[in-house]
Amino acid sequence: MELTRLRGFRDLIGADARAMSLVEERARAIFDRYSIKEIRIPVLERTQLYSRSSGETSDVVEKQMYTFTDRDEGETAVALRPEGTPGVVRAYVEAGLDRTDPEQRLFYSGPMFRRERPQKGRYRQFYQFGVEIFGRPDAASDAELLIMIDELCRDLKLPFTMEVNSIGDQKCRPAFREALVQWGRAHWDELDDDCHNRIDRNPLRLLDCKRDAKVTESAPKSLDYLCDECRAHFDTVKELVTAANVQYVVNPRMVRGLDYYTRTAFEVMAGGLGAQSTVVAGGRYDGLVETMGGAAVAGIGFAIGVDRMALAVEAAGKTQPKKPAVVIVPLGKTMTPQANVVAQEFRSAGLDTELFSPERKLKALLGRASKIGTEFVVIIGEDENARGVVQLRDLKQSGQQAVTVQEAIESVKNSPNK
Repeated sequence: MELTRLRGFRDLIGADARAMSLVEERARAIFDRYSIKEIRIPVLERTQLYSRSSGETSDVVEKQMYTFTDRDEGETAVALRPEGTPGVVRAYVEAGLDRTDPEQRLFYSGPMFRRERPQKGRYRQFYQFGVEIFGRPDAASDAELLIMIDELCRDLKLPFTMEVNSIGDQKCRPAFREALVQWGRAHWDELDDDCHNRIDRNPLRLLDCKRDAKVTESAPKSLDYLCDECRAHFDTVKELVTAANVQYVVNPRMVRGLDYYTRTAFEVMAGGLGAQSTVVAGGRYDGLVETMGGAAVAGIGFAIGVDRMALAVEAAGKTQPKKPAVVIVPLGKTMTPQANVVAQEFRSAGLDTELFSPERKLKALLGRASKIGTEFVVIIGEDENARGVVQLRDLKQSGQQAVTVQEAIESVKNSPNK
């Protein structure tokens, strides 16, 4: 039997892995600047966690979760996590933070799993970097997250569009839901089978109709049904992000696919990705902590689709292949100990350094160095070692000179191509 990866899963090698790491590194650095602390949650949770939080009628719960029975836990139904927010809320409540120290700023990262139809930008194992802020019901918290996302996308030099909306709360959403139900019934023949099932169970998802996006142009808009408090909240969010020079558009047809969202919802679309262009999505979920057995604590958060954002970074040409600053070539096995010492000196100076095998001919090693894109090669032979020097070869300039190790380090560090 041929051993190959499963459908919808992928290996990340070379440039693909580098782009993923770049997104994660930049996100982590920005979250640190915003004083957001890390939380690590399990990959496996009780299935009930997601049905209670995401909603029985969500696509995640109905169609996409990887679930099985854990015999060691009394035949408990468990699932590979399809998203991060429910697990973070569960950990927050289980630790008692909702009552002892409710205002928390947390970020998580790692793989998620959904049984979706695979295509570019949509995988069955995908990676998220997410932020959750608890205990902040004010609009300033919403704006801060949007400003943070804007900063990350600009830091990565991505072409992007930010869309925002308000979907109301428990006070004003029932009227909007009822209007969508009535609209759905009136447009039954124009909707697909999924939307027929959603009309009574999850009418907000009618706005995601896959048959024809133009169908929803006549659908009710959530902004027309906002209560005074929700409208004031949304107006303040817009004022704050505008004052911070964050560009956005209001999309009154945007809704989130999970039941727990309230008020502010947002998405960020990046260029160069085709249909799967959403790279960040999130919103406010003020009732979720209470629904999960905790106190009545407000919450808001978002998740970065690291896979898609990495694809967008690559499409924008913003990544460069990772290559060593210098390669160390020992001439023969007897020079390997000294080559290791020299390599460590370069690494201690902050330079990416690769040590080549002494068992290949110099010509082949120089060819390998050129192929991987390094600029400098340090050659160490018995004669050089006896004189306390190394041969520093510049592959770009086709020059070579005998220098001390420290002189070689300074030459590499001062190279304009470094």
